[in-house]
Amino acid sequence: MPNRSLALPQQECADCPIRHRAVCARCETDELEHLESIKYYRKYEAGQTVVWAGDKMDFVASVVEGVASLTQTMEDGRRQMVGLLLPSDFMGRPNREAAPYDVVASTDILLCCFRRSPFLQLIEETPHISQRLLEMTLDELDAAREWMLLLGRKTAREKIASLLSIIARRDASLKNLPSTGEVAFDLPLTREAMADYLGLTLETVSRQMSALKKDGVIRLEGKRHISIPDFDLLLDETGDDTDGGVLE
Repeated sequence: MPNRSLALPQQECADCPIRHRAVCARCETDELEHLESIKYYRKYEAGQTVVWAGDKMDFVASVVEGVASLTQTMEDGRRQMVGLLLPSDFMGRPNREAAPYDVVASTDILLCCFRRSPFLQLIEETPHISQRLLEMTLDELDAAREWMLLLGRKTAREKIASLLSIIARRDASLKNLPSTGEVAFDLPLTREAMADYLGLTLETVSRQMSALKKDGVIRLEGKRHISIPDFDLLLDETGDDTDGGVLE
């Protein structure tokens, strides 16, 4: 069973930080009112399990704040992190009762939740939500393909730079991420979790983070706070061209 979460008071959709990126992004006023009537909020502390793989999942949710990890466990007990849920990402499948992955809060997270059955009915009645959900599903598929490339062909340095750029772009506090100029964020993953997610050793992650710091690509304050003096310089380290492809 998932760990206990904290139920929270309702918040207005208009004041939501993910309002224009989440599954409700295309909703009109009357559609938002319908969502308001069926939504509720849950907060999980870092390290808490939201749901275990195979358990019945009677709700779906959008991540409002924080980061969660998606993990699969093999028959012999080996575990692999297979994805991250960042602010505005959608958790769960309306047509699927059981959770396919363990979902664990990497940081404190806030979820905007909907009971699965009412949300499924809402999808059938509201084209804007079903269209947006399809768009997000296709974006998720593109991201999975890009991640296959990252794990299969990129160097350790490129992998870490790519992960840092993804988190920086998606950080909810960065409303308008500049192509140049300094940006800063708190890394939601430990070095161990980064190693697991990127298919690297802990030593390699630490060594490459130190190298990026030494070369002036990033600045580290403590274990988690990262400043990027020039975002274009970080992008140069990802191995991607300006169109998002891979440099030959």
